[in-house]
Amino acid sequence: MTYHVLAQFDVPAERRGDFTAAALFDARTSLATEQGTLRFEVIHDEADPNRFYLDEVYTDRAAFDAHCQGEVLKKFYELVPYATGRVLFKGERIDHDRPQESTA
Repeated sequence: MTYHVLAQFDVPAERRGDFTAAALFDARTSLATEQGTLRFEVIHDEADPNRFYLDEVYTDRAAFDAHCQGEVLKKFYELVPYATGRVLFKGERIDHDRPQESTA
């Protein structure tokens, strides 16, 4: 099962270009250098021009944890001290052919 993370960031209007460049650096470098990073998309909210989402997919939780400890993420946060962010969700994808076990 893949591990998914969606993070939201709000940035000042005058820093949108800076944030976009930093987020694309994070996405491209993570995909190119971090084993286990499968997808990393930067999404601009059409309803709020100062809001962005990072939609990330990893092979598993361990790959995400490695990303969190890596130099790429550290550099990203150094580049965006003006941004406020939060994780909207983290979790494993449920495969169609292998449903989750019931906890009831």
